[in-house]
Amino acid sequence: MTTIDDLSLGVADVPAARAFYGRVLDVLGKRCLAEGDGFAAFGRDRVAFLLLTPFNGGLASAGNGAHVAFAAPDREAVAKAHAAGLDAGASDEGAPGERAAYPMPGVLAAYLRDPWGNKIELVHGGFSA
Repeated sequence: MTTIDDLSLGVADVPAARAFYGRVLDVLGKRCLAEGDGFAAFGRDRVAFLLLTPFNGGLASAGNGAHVAFAAPDREAVAKAHAAGLDAGASDEGAPGERAAYPMPGVLAAYLRDPWGNKIELVHGGFSA
């Protein structure tokens, strides 16, 4: 089994991205644990998700087909985090609902596209359940 220590997304405007993700992740019980010049780090009791300006100085870009999935503590949190994201400037990429194509029954998920083009998933009952 592979353990992932943390995930990061490249963004051009870390303060704006910190504000956006702060609203979404707060609903999921995660907060900004550290921030500085060119980064913001989120988690519960340890850093698990980072927003960074690209180290090579190049443009930040969203990966086509890539997304970050955030585990929600319950089904209600999926809907609340999705709404918080829309309110904070995301676009809807899939309203909260069960996903018949998922390998586990009863999974509730929602998708957003953040203001920088990154796709994020909010999920309960999936691999992290």
